[in-house]
Amino acid sequence: MCKKSFILLATGLMVSAMSPLLAGCDDEAAPRVNWTGCDKSGQDFSGKDLSGAVLSRADLQGANFSAARLPHADLNFSNISGANFDKARMQNSRQESATADKASFKAAIMDDASFSRSKMNQANFEQARLNNAKFYETKLTAANFSGAQLQSSSFERATLEGAIFDGANLTQANMKSAVMESASLKQADLNGAVLDQTDLRYVDFTGSDLSKASLRDAIIDGAIFEDARLGRTIWVDFKRCRSSSVGACQ
Repeated sequence: MCKKSFILLATGLMVSAMSPLLAGCDDEAAPRVNWTGCDKSGQDFSGKDLSGAVLSRADLQGANFSAARLPHADLNFSNISGANFDKARMQNSRQESATADKASFKAAIMDDASFSRSKMNQANFEQARLNNAKFYETKLTAANFSGAQLQSSSFERATLEGAIFDGANLTQANMKSAVMESASLKQADLNGAVLDQTDLRYVDFTGSDLSKASLRDAIIDGAIFEDARLGRTIWVDFKRCRSSSVGACQ
C-alpha cells in the first residue's frame, strides 16, 4: 500500500508540474498565455498584451494582432496567413517554419525577430523595423519591405523574387545566395551589404547606395544600376570599384 500510495503521489506531482506546459485554448489573452495548437483564426487581439505568449502550431489565420504586444512570443510552425500585425511590438519573437502568406506587419517593431524557413509570400512589411532580423531560407516572393529598417538583417538563401525593398535600409545586411530575380531596390541603402552568389537578374538598383557592398560571383544579367553608388564595391569578378563609381563599376 505504501508503495502504491507513493507512486500515486509521484504521478500527481508530475501532472501538477506539467500543467503549466499544457495549452489552455480557452484562456484569456494575457502575457505568457499558452495557446499551442489552438484555433484562434479570425479572432481580434488588437492592442492585447501577449508578451512571451506560446502560439506555436496555432491556427491564427486572419486574426487581428494590430498594435498588440508580442515581444519574445513563440509562433513557430503556426499558420498566420492573412493575419494583421500592423504596428505590433514583436521584438525577439519567433516565427520559424510558419505559414504567413499575405500577412501584414506594416510599421511593426520586430528587431531581432526570426522568420527562418517560413513561407511568407506577398507578406507586407512596409515601414517595419526589423534590425538584425533573420529570414534564412524564407520564401518571400513578392513581399513588400518598402521603407523598412533592416540593418544587419539576414536573408541568406531566401527566395525574394519580385520582392520590393524601395527606400529600405539594408546596411550590413546579409543576402548571400538569395534568389532576388526581378526584385526592386530603388533608392535602397545597401552600404556594406553582402550579396555574394546572389541571383540578381533584372533587379532594379536605381539610385541605391551599394558602397562597400560585396557582389562576388553574383548573377547580374539584366540588372539596373542607374545612378547607383558603387564606391569601393566588390564587383562580381572580385574587382573593387573606384570610390567615384556611379552607375557602373570602374
